[in-house]
Amino acid sequence: MIRRVPLLPTLLVAAAVAAMIALGIWQLQRREWKEALLAHYARAQAMSAPVPWPRDKAAMEQALFRWSGFTCERVLDRRVTAARSARGESGVAQVARCALPEGGEAEVALGWSPPTEQSTWSGGDVSGVIAPGGAFGGTLHAAQPPAGLQPLAPPDPNEVPNNHLSYAVQWFFFALTALVIYVLALRKRWRER
Repeated sequence: MIRRVPLLPTLLVAAAVAAMIALGIWQLQRREWKEALLAHYARAQAMSAPVPWPRDKAAMEQALFRWSGFTCERVLDRRVTAARSARGESGVAQVARCALPEGGEAEVALGWSPPTEQSTWSGGDVSGVIAPGGAFGGTLHAAQPPAGLQPLAPPDPNEVPNNHLSYAVQWFFFALTALVIYVLALRKRWRER
């Protein structure tokens, strides 16, 4: 007896398995990229010389975890976001969106406070470490918070997730699972005939 393999379902499963394997390989490549990026961040964090405030996304990416500063000509908006203080307390970071004297905008995380408090900072010179995130790809974490706020926990490159290996393993597992299920379905079909 000849066991026939259905063409269309086999092609669909093969395409799905190939796509899952490709996604797993892509995640392994992303892992290598992320490891290089994290090494860059660690080197940047060790540099003591400040950099000018970045003006575009590419410059911001290169300046993450470096010291910088700017003059907040005026505060355009305020927001809070979950954060930890330098002492490890949970609360919020008081973040101001600023207009810069030479044009453009920037964000500064001024300091830590309990969720019920609001900062009254109205602008001025700020300096600190550029952390990832925010509307501009990076937010300055102020080294010296204004009166009434406490220092934020310093930005740490080790907190940037690198979970691409686990994603790759998941994609390879999904591909294997799809193959096993399809083979079991074929065996059942052949037995029923």
